[in-house]
Amino acid sequence: MPFVLDVPEEQLTDLRERLRRVRLPEPATDPGQGIGLDAVTELCRAWLEEHDWRRVEDELNRRGQFRTAIDGLGIHFLHVRSPRSDAQPLIVTHGWPGSVVEILDVLDALTDPGDDALPAFHVVAPSLPGYGFSDKPTEAGWGVDRIADAWAGLMTRLGYDRFLAQGGDWGAMVTTQLAVRHPDRVVMMHTTMPRAPRPDGFDDGELDETEQRWLAEGREFVRVGSGYSGQQRTRPQTLGYGLVDSPAGQLAWIAEKFVVWTDGDGFGGVPRDRVLDNATIYWLTGSGASSARLYWESFGGVDTSSPVTVPSAVSYFPAEMVKLPRAWVEARYTDLRYWNALPSGGHFASLEVPRDFVDELRAAFALTG
Repeated sequence: MPFVLDVPEEQLTDLRERLRRVRLPEPATDPGQGIGLDAVTELCRAWLEEHDWRRVEDELNRRGQFRTAIDGLGIHFLHVRSPRSDAQPLIVTHGWPGSVVEILDVLDALTDPGDDALPAFHVVAPSLPGYGFSDKPTEAGWGVDRIADAWAGLMTRLGYDRFLAQGGDWGAMVTTQLAVRHPDRVVMMHTTMPRAPRPDGFDDGELDETEQRWLAEGREFVRVGSGYSGQQRTRPQTLGYGLVDSPAGQLAWIAEKFVVWTDGDGFGGVPRDRVLDNATIYWLTGSGASSARLYWESFGGVDTSSPVTVPSAVSYFPAEMVKLPRAWVEARYTDLRYWNALPSGGHFASLEVPRDFVDELRAAFALTG
């Protein structure tokens, strides 16, 4: 059923009051200890003095928001239909620390490109369970496989028997499991973060210089950049008390990833307002703990080896934290039809380099025949 977002003003007043009373730590003694005090101070100021939540509400409401119950859980989603009669259905799944905000800046280009020679899509963008305006699971069991099955059910409910699928981060895992578990439904999948094991007997000495660097960067990420993941997969509840109670804590927890996972200074090409839009959704929905629980549910337990037989596509953006060699990916994604390593962009490509992101989807999904 249609969903209209109208956050009570008292919730926004409470947020502003908390930001006025914010208590921040002293500066780090080394830049490697996390996002800097000056950056967080300025973000908190901008959130308090400049950010307009009602703008975000209006944008989401204009796009077409809905909620439906699937497998006993309320799921929020955007459903933006193209005016084109030849448009293909496409489900796009976000990850952490993202939300449906990630799709907003590419919706027009995807649904109504303004050129009949370019493909058009009916876009479905759900909020993951425990994220945004979807319900928070009250019992364990909502891992990646169950979410993939729920998305298949959602597309059935919307009248889409066959569809395209795209995702990064957790959305990559959900999209891949959609392809594994429902290969008769997925026409083609695209991801910016494929997961695959090293093939048996594979000699990494055969890799080119770029792919060897990718693996080295991945090892460095695990060494110094994966602490957030360790906490979320082991003690999400303990973490959640701080995130749900402190807007500065929730903002810093999210904003750090927009700094280190994007290409360039600051937030790369991601507008600051989009970072604040995203953080505000986490704050208003109190989803600091519930979003982290997906790590507890699925981290280390996601199927990363079952063959993916549906047509597949991979686009790598250079600041993505984990990139695998093509030979590894092809060994699992057995019908890999599109592969491209781009010169700029990062983990939040649809916000950071939206034109490149759209071009990648157009080029990839042109190969479905």
